[in-house]
Amino acid sequence: MTDLSVNFAGVTFKTPVVMASGTFGFGREYAEYFDLSKLGGIAVKGLTLKERLGNPPPRIAETPMGILNSVGLQNPGVDAFITRELPYLKQFDTNIIANISGNTVDEYAEMAEKLSEAGVDMIEVNISCPNVKAGGIAFGTSCDGAAAVTRAVKDRAKVPVMVKLSPNVTDIVSIARAAQNAGADALSLINTLLGMRINIETHRPVLANKTGGLSGPAVFPVALRMVYEVAAAVPLPILGMGGISTGEDAVEMLLAGADMVAVGTAIFNDPLAPIAITAGIKAYLSRKNITSVTELTGRVIRS
Repeated sequence: MTDLSVNFAGVTFKTPVVMASGTFGFGREYAEYFDLSKLGGIAVKGLTLKERLGNPPPRIAETPMGILNSVGLQNPGVDAFITRELPYLKQFDTNIIANISGNTVDEYAEMAEKLSEAGVDMIEVNISCPNVKAGGIAFGTSCDGAAAVTRAVKDRAKVPVMVKLSPNVTDIVSIARAAQNAGADALSLINTLLGMRINIETHRPVLANKTGGLSGPAVFPVALRMVYEVAAAVPLPILGMGGISTGEDAVEMLLAGADMVAVGTAIFNDPLAPIAITAGIKAYLSRKNITSVTELTGRVIRS
């Protein structure tokens, strides 16, 4: 029998497929399409200490191989999430990962304490959002910034802490090592790549924010390379993401060194994509006579 379960930083996931933060909201819309209990986990929409309205529209632009977005962390705030959304999500048999983003180190720490006491299974520290002027990527582009946030969150969190890394740096491995040395329990990568589109009729940027984060199939080779590099250098479990659209993509990501995978933009084309990707992983394992998905992790590094 094929075993899809993964022990990830001390938390057991029934499958290695989770939903990427920022693409799945709080799950309500997608519960109309499939049972959310079939997911390994859900990384909820990025939370801030207070409600955020996000960036002005237009905030989304299509590209030939993905989406450019500058939503800007629109969310109801951490207290509203705990009161209104977490009880809804807890009715499903899946792990809840709270993605947090702060303007200051103290904001990150305060949110981590609140959310872990409220019963989430893991904290994902977003130091990599390219669409906000304060916080986010400002902490994720330097080793000192990444370490300061990680250390503060670890001091207050009562559940495992995963740090989400940005690809918009010259050396992602050094940022990963800084997070590890500051106590991170796991890493997730990659966030979106900073990009831009221009309307040639108006001679203006398509996005009101001018630039945005590129996701989707176009970024998959970049994400795969960065997961491979970080997995080879840092001994922490990795949630790999970035353009995963098929079971075969997920298998590649696992072979590159990820312990689990997150699905994001693919769900905009096919709401059932995470179910198909899970089935694709299982079919691959069966075809290769591999009994546990954990046997795939990092095989390319070890070969």
